[in-house]
Amino acid sequence: MVLKYPNGQIYQAALPAKHKQTKVKTQETASFSNRGMRFEEAINESNLYYLTHNQAVVHKKPTPIQIVNVDYPKRSAAVIKEAYFKEASTTDYNGVYRGFYLDFEAKETKNKASFPFKNFHDHQIRHMEACLAQGGICFVLLWFSSLHRCFFLDSKNLISLWTQQKNGKKSIPLDVIEKIGIEITPKIAPRIPYLEAVEKFVLKESNKNGK
Repeated sequence: MVLKYPNGQIYQAALPAKHKQTKVKTQETASFSNRGMRFEEAINESNLYYLTHNQAVVHKKPTPIQIVNVDYPKRSAAVIKEAYFKEASTTDYNGVYRGFYLDFEAKETKNKASFPFKNFHDHQIRHMEACLAQGGICFVLLWFSSLHRCFFLDSKNLISLWTQQKNGKKSIPLDVIEKIGIEITPKIAPRIPYLEAVEKFVLKESNKNGK
């Protein structure tokens, strides 16, 4: 199936790696990369864990798609041949946690020393700014696939760094992310325990504001 953006550009999604089901010892590092699982899938599993354990209600946002070409090889089946994204997406996930509105994006890179700005888009940055203006907790989860490291980076810092592109900056150095972000260690369940980072962020902001 061919998917296209509103401007006609063809969308090419990364295909998940084929993998065999293997048993993983509980004492081993819970690295979903070793199981051929994509970062997004690990977050989806984490959201399901949080939901079933009544800790948070967070879902991946659906992307509106307009179908323009459908093939009917037989009466009982239809195959979508071509479709367009109706509008630019905002961020990947949103939901509620302990009365806080959460809105976040998940990004990954194979780079080992920095996270490229090209992974983000203007409309996503504008959306984050709008969420922050309404008092929401907005952030990005950054996955360094080559290093098997994950970080929580709040959107205020991301937006501040984003503006540095005007000065020729093309990426966020890993040492900067280590300093201003919160590292998340993958586990068995939830796979990506990002709510632990949210708690640390909320506590940090409360102390900063003297609450």
